[in-house]
Amino acid sequence: MKNGLFEFIKKSPTAYHAVAEIKKRLLECGFAEVSEKDTSSFETDSGFVIRDSSIIAFKGNPQNGGFMICASHNDTPTFKVKNTRSGIYSALSTEPYGGAIYYSWLDRPLSVAGRAAVETSCGIEMRLVNIDRDLVTIPSVAIHMNPAVNEGVKLDPSKDMLPVLSLDKNADILELVADELGVSADEIMSCDLMLYSRQEPLSLGASDELILSPRLDDLSSVYASLEAFLDAEPGAVSVFAVFDNEEVGSSSRQGAASTFLKDTLLRIAGDEEKYLTMLPDSFLVSADNAHARHPNHPELSDPDNAPVLGGGVVIKYNSAKRYITDAPSDGIFRVVCKRAGVSVQSYYNRADKRGGSTLGNIALSSVSIPGVDIGLPQLAMHSSAETIALSDIENLKEALTEFYSVKIATDGTNIKII
Repeated sequence: MKNGLFEFIKKSPTAYHAVAEIKKRLLECGFAEVSEKDTSSFETDSGFVIRDSSIIAFKGNPQNGGFMICASHNDTPTFKVKNTRSGIYSALSTEPYGGAIYYSWLDRPLSVAGRAAVETSCGIEMRLVNIDRDLVTIPSVAIHMNPAVNEGVKLDPSKDMLPVLSLDKNADILELVADELGVSADEIMSCDLMLYSRQEPLSLGASDELILSPRLDDLSSVYASLEAFLDAEPGAVSVFAVFDNEEVGSSSRQGAASTFLKDTLLRIAGDEEKYLTMLPDSFLVSADNAHARHPNHPELSDPDNAPVLGGGVVIKYNSAKRYITDAPSDGIFRVVCKRAGVSVQSYYNRADKRGGSTLGNIALSSVSIPGVDIGLPQLAMHSSAETIALSDIENLKEALTEFYSVKIATDGTNIKII
C-alpha cells in the first residue's frame, strides 16, 4: 500500500498527471475508455470516461441496484505560473491556486509541471509536461534583514512567492517546456503550468508509522479509493470519481459543481427513467482529509470531536452542511466500517471556527442521493508537505473496499445494507 501510494504521488505532480496515472492503471486492469460523444459506448459493465482533468470509472450491472460512488479530488493548493519575469535574475511570475500555506514553499527545491497546447498539422494537441528536476526555489528574507520574522510575517504572493529561475536574465520557462516536449517555443500556443514540491514521499516515526509527503490532500484518498474500487466485487454499480478544482470551489466544467457526474450516471443507467429509479438506492462517499488534533495546539480543535493520527477513518459533520453527513448516512457508513473491521473517528470544527468544506454537498446539488463526508486524519493540511498515519490509509482502503462490495435498499423508512 505504502509503496504504491508513494509512486502514485511522485507521478502526479498535477491534476493532469494524476488523471493520466489513473487512466494507465485502469487500462492495465482491463477497463476501456468510453466517450461522452458516444452514449452507446457506456453499454458495458466496466469503463471510464475523462472530462478534461477529471475522471469517472464504473463497473457493475445497473440491474443489480443503485450507484455506490466514492468521490475525491486530484488538485492541491499551489501556484500557477503566469510567465517569466526579468529583474535581478530571471524569476517566475505566479499566482496562488487554492489556500496554500505560503511559508512552507520557501527555501526548498521546486519544479514546474502541467500541460501545453501544441500546434500540429492535425490541430491543437494537449501534451503533459513535467520538468523532472530541481528547477526553482523561492528564497526567504534573511533574519538579519527582517529581525521580526519569528514574530510572524505576512507574505505577499505578488512579490514574496516568485521563484528564482536563472542567473541568465534571458532565461524563459517556455523555452524549457519546449525543450522538454521536443518542439519549438513557437509551436506552443498556451500552457497550464503549476509549481510543485520536489520532496519525495517518505516514512518517519519510531516505527515508520507516519507518512510525510506533498499532495496527501487529496491524493491519499484518490489512491485508497482507486485500490478499493479495483479490488472490490461490486454489489451494485461501483463508481470511482475524481474531480479537479475542488481547492478553488469546484466551479469548472470538470469540477464537482459541473454536470459531469450526473451526465455519466445517466449514460451508465441507459435512460433517464432507469437513472431516476436507481437514485433512491444510491450513496456517495465524499473522501477528503480531516484536521487531526495538533500535538502542539490541541486548543484549536473541538475538545470532544477531534481525530488523531492512527485512530482510524474520520467521519465529518457540520451543521451548516459544509459536510453532507447526517444520521442516516452516518449510520450506513459506520455499518460498512464495522463490517470491514475499521475504527471510526468523528470530526466537528470548533464552534467558533468556520473550518473547510469539500465537494460532497456540491456534487449532490445535482445528483440527489444520500452521502457522507469522510477522510484521513492529517496534520499540516495545505502545506507543501503534509502528514498522515500509514494505518489510517490502510483502514480507508479496507472500508472503501467493503463499501464498493455492498448495495443499499430503502423503502422510505428503513435502510438495508446488503
